Order: sequence, then C-alpha cells, then structure tokens
Amino acid sequence: MDIMDEIRDLSRKYPDRRGALLPALYVVQKEAGWLSQEALDTVSRALNLPQATVKGVATFYAMYKHRPMGRHLIQLCTNVACMIMGAERLVDLISGRYGLEPGGTTDDGRFSLVIMECIGACDRAPAMLVDTDFHADLTADNIFEILEKYE
Repeated sequence: MDIMDEIRDLSRKYPDRRGALLPALYVVQKEAGWLSQEALDTVSRALNLPQATVKGVATFYAMYKHRPMGRHLIQLCTNVACMIMGAERLVDLISGRYGLEPGGTTDDGRFSLVIMECIGACDRAPAMLVDTDFHADLTADNIFEILEKYE
C-alpha cells in the first residue's frame, strides 16, 4: 500500500476528512522523518484539502518537523518546573557533549534537539522525550546514561 492509499484508508475512519489531517501528517512524518513540501502536497491531495489548510495545521503543532532530523529526537522540556529543576543546565551539558544546539542536529545525524515548552511531566521535572520514550527526574549524572542507549 502506498502512502496515498494509506492516508485515504485512514480518512475513512473519520466522519469528515479534516478529522484525518493530524493522523495523516503523523503517518507521512513517520515514513520520512519530517514533513517536506512534497509530503504536505501528498496529504493535501489524499484528503482533498487545500494546501494552505494542510500547511497551516502542520506548522501550528510542534510535533511536526519541517526539516530532516537526526535518527533520535531529543525533546527536552524547559517549562518553569523543569527550568527550576535544572533543565537549562542539561541543555548546556548536551550542547557541550554532542555539539548540539537547540533546533540543531549532530554532525553524525544521531540526535536532533528540540526545546519543548511542556511535555506534561512537571511532577517529575526535568523531563524529556527521546523519540517516543519518556524520561524524567533527569540529572547531569543520568542524562548521558540515557542518551548513550540511543545509537
């Protein structure tokens, strides 16, 4: 099944094709790792939605990426609770160890780092997602143990 057929099949599960837009974007991003203009055009055609609608939704949500990303996406929370508990220092440590600035990707393509306003884990701050894996109670001691598991 090609991606167009997969999106059309997905859209049949929703009473309105607009309801399938977020899941369709997720499917395309999962396939390619990011949402190129070509990917957005594919979703637009498959759901018969205006390109502006698709692009507007895709650029509104932080979960959608608009450039190639590393093999592993680090999403480090920097909301108030995480910042108070040391998230800013963790950003500096990651930057120092991997040469990875927020919004960037390591030279070897291993990691991309995205700063998130909130991942909903204030009670376990600081916290991050690596790909879809949740990690909390981060410290300078355990963050690299966690990241070294991702090749």
